[in-house]
Amino acid sequence: MPQISTQEFERLPLRVHDFLTGVPLHDVWAVDLPLARSGITLDEFLRTAGARSQVSCNCCENDRSRKGSLLTRSPVVRTLLNIRFFAGRLLGWDREPASTAWETFTMRLTTADRSRSLAPAGTCEGLFRIVYRFENEQLLELINRTAHAAALSALVETANGYRFYFGVYVQNVGRFTPVYMALVDPFRKLIVYPSLLRSVRASWNQAFGTD
Repeated sequence: MPQISTQEFERLPLRVHDFLTGVPLHDVWAVDLPLARSGITLDEFLRTAGARSQVSCNCCENDRSRKGSLLTRSPVVRTLLNIRFFAGRLLGWDREPASTAWETFTMRLTTADRSRSLAPAGTCEGLFRIVYRFENEQLLELINRTAHAAALSALVETANGYRFYFGVYVQNVGRFTPVYMALVDPFRKLIVYPSLLRSVRASWNQAFGTD
């Protein structure tokens, strides 16, 4: 499940490129999916796979056991996340700063963005909150004491199938952000994201009957 170049990603006609101007793109990943039929959208994929959330967030405490079928966590990933969440609770990493101390990305939404979105801004989605969800592009947001992050998912039809893109944006919330990202990057890049993207392919195959 390759980490791809930012150049390939930035050539895609996505709203996020202008929308998150000034927010650093940390990295972007892609997984190729087999052709089931033409015209499948990201929203259809999410709905067909039944993937509306992955793991709970601090704004959805009652959903802590919910898992979306699109990004299913392997035992190793679950163990790493449990360790991370334990450390976060112990050290207070996952508390959101006061709303006066940060500006949500939803403040950048235009009237056209809001009318085009298929889900209301601010809806809880696993660890994140929805900024927007278009037919083939979804932007989620997370803010805590480690980083102000955004996760972009996009689905593009290619000549031989589809390509699912997953981009991560990280904005510093303080001097600890670069240190934190340096600590988690090896686990994120070598274990967590490859595992999650393999689950995207498995969900696609199950949803659309491909191999």
